[in-house]
Order: sequence, then C-alpha cells, then structure tokens
Amino acid sequence: MAPTDDPIPSPTTPPATPIVRRSETWRARYGPWAVVTGASNGIGREIARRCAEAGLNVALVARGRQSLDDVAAEARRAGVDARVLALDLGRPGAGAELVESVADLELGLVVLAAGFGTSGPLVEGDLEAELAMVDVNCRAVAEASWRLGRRLVKRGRGGLVLLSSIVAFQGTPHAAHYAATKAYVQTLAEGLRPEMARRGVDVLAAAPGPVHSGFAARAGMTMGKALTPRQVANGILDALAGGGTARPGWLSKVLGYSLATLPRPVRSRVIGQVMRSMIGTPDGGRAIERTS
Repeated sequence: MAPTDDPIPSPTTPPATPIVRRSETWRARYGPWAVVTGASNGIGREIARRCAEAGLNVALVARGRQSLDDVAAEARRAGVDARVLALDLGRPGAGAELVESVADLELGLVVLAAGFGTSGPLVEGDLEAELAMVDVNCRAVAEASWRLGRRLVKRGRGGLVLLSSIVAFQGTPHAAHYAATKAYVQTLAEGLRPEMARRGVDVLAAAPGPVHSGFAARAGMTMGKALTPRQVANGILDALAGGGTARPGWLSKVLGYSLATLPRPVRSRVIGQVMRSMIGTPDGGRAIERTS
C-alpha cells in the first residue's frame, strides 16, 4: 500500500524469481537506460536493482544521496552504468531539473515510484504534509509523465510505470488522502495506456497490496501476509510488456478481484476495516513517510 524502505525478511515468503535472463528483445525495448524515481528504498530501489541485473543502465532519483550511491554501486558491480540524481520531486522546478539531468541518455524505461504516504484520520494530520503529498504523488507524476513520456513517444518504443496501490480503487478510511492520490495515479495510467500504445510505449499501473516496509513498521501495521519489495518489483517488470494494471502478489489479486463486483461504499468499508486492522489502534493511528 505504501512502498517504502528496505524489506523486512519474512521466512514464509517464497524466494523472488530472478530476472537476469531477460531477453535481448526486452533490453532493446526498455533500454539502454531506465530512470527510476524513489530509487533509494522500497519498491523503487528493488526495481532499480532488477533493471541493473537485466542489463539496463539506471538513472536513480530520490532525495537521499547516500542511499542512491549505495544502489549505484550495486548496479556498477552488476556491469552497468549508473547515474545518481539527488532531487526532491515535490520541489518546484525539480521536474525540469530531472529532465535536464538525463537529457543525454537514451531512455527506454521510466518508473515513477517516488511517493508520499500517510495513514490515520485526515483531520488529525498535518495540512502542509497532506498538501505536499499532492505535489509528490500527483503533480510530480504528471510532470514526469509529460516530460519523459514525450521522449519515449518520440523514440517509438519503451515503457512507463506508475505506482498505484490496491487502495486506489475506492475511498479508504484511515488512508483517505493517500488513497485519493493513488486513484489519480491509477486513472492517469489507464488513460495514458491507449494514448501511448499507438506510439509504441507500454504503460503499466502497478497496484500492490501490503508491502513489508519501514513505513509499515513505524505505523504499527500488522504485515504478516505482505510481500517484500523485491517480489513486487519482479511482478511489475514481468507485467510490463502487457501494460494495463499489475497486481503483484496473491493478496492484491484476491482483494482486488473479490471486491471488484461490490458497490463502492461496500468496498470502501471493507478496505477501511483492513487498513484499521493493519494499523492496530482504536482510532486508526497516524503515520507519515516519504519515499522520494
């Protein structure tokens, strides 16, 4: 739901499938360079790692330079090139700076994984933080989709991945605003898919369910059936060529498809109960975390 930080090991989770054997065709379509935002931790970091394993050079974008340097070092050990871009994508002008920083690279894949998550009642939150979430989760995604999407379209092939969430498909009590921003991302990806498919670009919305993360730990969430960021990253890249919406992991599929036939108010109540049980406090708790 909120992709952040390094994975928390789970002994019951099956090992992730390696993607190092991806074909030359895959690399030609989505290489030679991939831009990954939110690459310092969580799902973004794992996508960057998997891209490097598959032979793509990676441009890594996030606020924390030290973490990015670590991921870049891993990529170079895998035999590919890496570029580090320490940017706060919620800051005015950051989108233009991002585009300028990768202007000399031949981009084949753009993964917009940076995000800002909160849980708990909206009226108990910090207004500035909630408004900043709109900047990071919505405005920055729209700007990067426009600026970098134009480059993919001009090239005539490639992929664009937008990080949605299982909470994007209905109102979600105890994460109402976060879910609303992810609904924007989901709808944007669904609209971009047919627009860009005609120009040779695959657009994928990735809607994972619960993910083991530092966000979950700080929010006091119970994450026994959650996936690791590595598993989610592999699921996203496996689904890329098909476009549409990927629901990595069995839990996101079960929740998504079982709720799809229910009226939206019922879905909202069910997901709200799931969210509240994960937070584990009578009033829904309160937590904020950034992955940008």
